[in-house]
Amino acid sequence: MSSNTRYRKADQLFGDLDVWKAVPERERKELFDDVLFFLAKKEKEESKVLRKRNMQVLSDILDSMTSIMHSTTWQEAQHLLLDNPTFAEDAELLNMDKEDALIIFEDHIRQLEQEEEEEKERARRRLKRQQRKNREAFLTLLNELHEKGKLTSMSLWVELYPAIRADVRFTNMLGQPGSTPLDLFKFFVEDLKDRFHGEKKIIKEILREKNFVVEVNTVYDDFVTVISEDKRSATLDAGNVKLTYNSLLEKAGAREKERLKEEARKQRKLENAFRAMLKGAMPSIDSSSTWDQVRKQFEKDPAFINLSLESERMRIFKEYQLTLEEACSHHHSRSKKHGKKAKKNKKRSR
Repeated sequence: MSSNTRYRKADQLFGDLDVWKAVPERERKELFDDVLFFLAKKEKEESKVLRKRNMQVLSDILDSMTSIMHSTTWQEAQHLLLDNPTFAEDAELLNMDKEDALIIFEDHIRQLEQEEEEEKERARRRLKRQQRKNREAFLTLLNELHEKGKLTSMSLWVELYPAIRADVRFTNMLGQPGSTPLDLFKFFVEDLKDRFHGEKKIIKEILREKNFVVEVNTVYDDFVTVISEDKRSATLDAGNVKLTYNSLLEKAGAREKERLKEEARKQRKLENAFRAMLKGAMPSIDSSSTWDQVRKQFEKDPAFINLSLESERMRIFKEYQLTLEEACSHHHSRSKKHGKKAKKNKKRSR
């Protein structure tokens, strides 16, 4: 008997029993209704317990089935469940409400999807972490090369590549997104170049303290030796040291060029004064004058004394004599030409 049993049915089942007949019909119907209410309540409780049990057991079965993935459909899952002995041999599970089973399946799929997404996120984080480690390892490689003097602010990628291409810290960088090894190299060199003005200032301070001046004949090795004697040189970039040397050497060349220019100007002034002295000689110098004669005549003259090299004095004296001879020859030629012209005009007048 269940809560769905009708009174007529109960009467057919229990009508021959004395206990049934002993109660008046009106009371029997009232008692029957009380029993139905009790059975309905009991069945409802049992159904609730069974539903909860089936849903939990199905959930446990799904958790244990590795063949069910986040992409598995309900239709595929039903076939897989029928192949599962724990499910197939459980009569209560086989008869459980299909909607309840679908609810449990959907909850399980959502859980699998969440786990899948969480695993993807963990994988993304692991990958990013590894890529960051790869970049850090490559930067460590660049720092090592810099400390060894193989990488400076003047380095070129084409020069550095042969030294790093076989290093695992370089090969691990290949193919990963973001900054490439070439990018990191450029950033590294750019940072070294940005240090140039500050390091140049330090180098100049060291040179000033050492009383060392870069001249046009200063060789790089001597320059480096002086710099390296100071503890501040430990942090200097070799490329910036070289660039500073080149800059100071260029300035030294400009100074030397200006010095030579000034010396040449002074020399021309002395030579012009010496020529003026020769032109103003009394008696005048002519082509027959000898250097010994001129020397005795002007050896105490400031213009003579200031031009210190004897060879320069003699050179200018000879040039001056040559000028006199050319001037004399030119004058003689003009006089002769003028005489011929006058004689020709005289003949015409006759």
